[in-house]
Amino acid sequence: MARDEHLFTSESVTEGHPDKIADQISDSVLDAILAQDPMGRVACETLLTTGLVVVAGEITTSCYVDIPRVARETIKQVGYTRAKFGFDFETCGVIAAIDEQSSDIAMGVDKLGAGDQGLMFGYACTETAELMPLPIILAHKLAQRLSERRKAGAIDYLRPDGKSQVTVKYVDGKPRAVETVVVSTQHGPEAGASRIREDIIEQVIKPTIPAELIDLDKCVIHVNPTGRFVTGGPMGDTGLTGRKIIVDTYGGSCPHGGGAFSGKDPTKVDRSACYMARHVAKNIVAAGLAERAQLQVAYAIGVAEPVSIMVETFGTGEVPNAELERLVRRHFDFTPAGIIKYLDLRRPIYKKTAAYGHFGRPDPDFTWERTDRVKDLRDDAKL
Repeated sequence: MARDEHLFTSESVTEGHPDKIADQISDSVLDAILAQDPMGRVACETLLTTGLVVVAGEITTSCYVDIPRVARETIKQVGYTRAKFGFDFETCGVIAAIDEQSSDIAMGVDKLGAGDQGLMFGYACTETAELMPLPIILAHKLAQRLSERRKAGAIDYLRPDGKSQVTVKYVDGKPRAVETVVVSTQHGPEAGASRIREDIIEQVIKPTIPAELIDLDKCVIHVNPTGRFVTGGPMGDTGLTGRKIIVDTYGGSCPHGGGAFSGKDPTKVDRSACYMARHVAKNIVAAGLAERAQLQVAYAIGVAEPVSIMVETFGTGEVPNAELERLVRRHFDFTPAGIIKYLDLRRPIYKKTAAYGHFGRPDPDFTWERTDRVKDLRDDAKL
């Protein structure tokens, strides 16, 4: 029987990528509000371009937050601390344009209904210890390693902007080898292409990708394939909140409903229902009920109960999908209020979600990554 072989690619970006700076500013504003007012309503969008930050949105809260200060501090922490990097936290302009949440929307949310209509997905699989797809996990780890080398001063010419991309070969549905790696990193003008390539391979790629997954003699490695990446960050590209939704989730291994996460308080099901869907999918896989689990949930604005829940296991389930759906409905509350309470989401935990993925990370504040419902699911499924 012929083997089924295919390649699959996922990407990630560093915290210094302009879209990710925007996400981090939006979530830093959210955290600053939730720290003082856990019931605050926040929908915060950020735009960055050369020398300018614009923070806009709808915020209803009883507290005061100095939004320009929050934005500047976030940019400083990312590493844009000198004008020669193309962006400087001290000299950039910051404009805040904030309104209150629409009274029409607030009326529905006040009744504990969903803050908007929409569809959300969660996913888990057995490819990695994190129960995440391998390509996105490796892409995130490369981006994190690139940032860590910069902050440690180990590669002194690195600047904050950067991207990674990993192509994995699958055989009969299982990941077998890394076929291609792409790393693009902003750098100072003093560094030449050959030096950058050597440093990235030795200090970023080799320590990150397990040796059993990569043959360095065969793997195609692209490091700064344009040859030069001095102009980067918001000077190179305009950054916007919500432009990296596939990086934030599963790297394309799972469908996406289209709603972004950053800058949104947990009454927005775009965020909270995706977190819950990940939690449920992960517990299904951790319980051994399936090797792959994908969950879709959908809402109508102002209505608490989801209009639909669907479970798909791609032929890997130990019980039928319809039975898994019944298990999910019995054991998990998908109302917005139920999700917020169960995952304890009214806390200032969101800035750290805004770079390197919202899923597959061991941080204890990421309550949606717990696998504490495994026994309940196995017992009910009679396994």
